[in-house]
Amino acid sequence: MATGHTDPGRRARIIAATLDLIAEEGVPGVSHRKIAARADVPLGSMTYHFGGIDDLLREAFRHFTDHIVALFDTYLAPPADRDQARAAVADLVHTLSEGSRRDLVLTQELYTLAARRPAYRELTHAWMARSRAHLEKHFDPATARQLDALIEGLTLHRALAREPHDRALTLEAVTRITTTGGRP
Repeated sequence: MATGHTDPGRRARIIAATLDLIAEEGVPGVSHRKIAARADVPLGSMTYHFGGIDDLLREAFRHFTDHIVALFDTYLAPPADRDQARAAVADLVHTLSEGSRRDLVLTQELYTLAARRPAYRELTHAWMARSRAHLEKHFDPATARQLDALIEGLTLHRALAREPHDRALTLEAVTRITTTGGRP
């Protein structure tokens, strides 16, 4: 382990350790001591890099939301037309729901904090706005808002279902939401 201020990766290790710990034990299981041990940093580094546990949690969750928004960008940047965008949204839902259990747990932990505390609600509002901005490249703002909610719901349902629905059902739901006046 590098010592002192010569360890440029220390802050990033603390954030990664925080997210890993939240995914394993939930927010109530997080402490400076546990994070420092997991990140292999001196305990004093915690207060050097972050103003307190809330500051660290907000920064960790901001880092996590950046990761999810990057997935939106990966899937929604390439489509050239509406049908391709619909397929990309369906693919995104399946990637999110079949992917890391860690991401699923982190999402739910952030939503729980946001339901209780306004500072975290602001973080989720910013996250939703960024996700919708990607969707608005292909769909009007009202449709993008509906799709954003659909993505969240279908992802959660697929991830937790004993027998998740298939891609055809996801694409059908996306198509219904993105069809105006009965026309695609």
